Amino acid sequence: MAMAVTEENNQPKGGSMTDKATKAKLLKRLLTILTYILSLPIFASVIWLLYMGDYDCEVVLRLPKLQLGIGIGLIVTFLVSNIVVFFQSRFSMLGLLVVMVPLTVMFTVGLALIGAYNMESRNIPGSPMWLKLKVHDNDNWYYIKQCIDDTGACNDLVSRSLTLKSYDFNSKRLSPIEAGCCKPPTTCQMQYVNATFWEKQNVAEDSSYPYDSDCDTWTNDQGILCYNCSSCKDGFLSTLQVKWWTLGFFLVVMALVLIVSHLLLFLASMLEHYAI
Repeated sequence: MAMAVTEENNQPKGGSMTDKATKAKLLKRLLTILTYILSLPIFASVIWLLYMGDYDCEVVLRLPKLQLGIGIGLIVTFLVSNIVVFFQSRFSMLGLLVVMVPLTVMFTVGLALIGAYNMESRNIPGSPMWLKLKVHDNDNWYYIKQCIDDTGACNDLVSRSLTLKSYDFNSKRLSPIEAGCCKPPTTCQMQYVNATFWEKQNVAEDSSYPYDSDCDTWTNDQGILCYNCSSCKDGFLSTLQVKWWTLGFFLVVMALVLIVSHLLLFLASMLEHYAI
């Protein structure tokens, strides 16, 4: 009778352990698939970086080299992440330590690109402060404005707005570079002739508009236009900052997501090990 009671007590425990092991294996498989899927956007971002190339005269600031370096780093991160996932059952702790290295670097670079380090970021290529200092450097700007002119950004604007009247053109959505380099600031109150030709009006100064030195800098010379204006520098800078801030934000988010995913996968592996 005592033996029967003992057997009955032991059976549920054995069944419970088996259920735990099965659930742990299922959880680990799901997390393995999830971690692999989450790494795919990293590979896609590499293709995007290679496709973008030297975007908007970035070659002047040698940003394509930084872009290539980040692309190579992302390829390494993608490979390391998936190799660790593949060998997770054999080297759980070692795999976690190895994958945390590129993910930590990826997270740190992302923070730098979004300007999280404040004043220190002036020495970090691609950060908002670094971009601002480089764009407003007169030596750099000499080559940047030549590059903008060579790309034909303003000529493209003219060809796309030949049939537009003044009202239609003013309501047209322009890129930061087109708005800052190809036309005078709105505060100048000049008369529209075409996209890159504007006439100054002899009207009383409107006190509601603050004085803008770009109004004096603007010229209808098609080789100069507003390339020497502060608005042109701001437009070019805005274009760069949006791109690199977006890349930095992506790196931060993906690094955090993969760190959490690998930690959960490690815990699931430990749970499976101790449940058996």
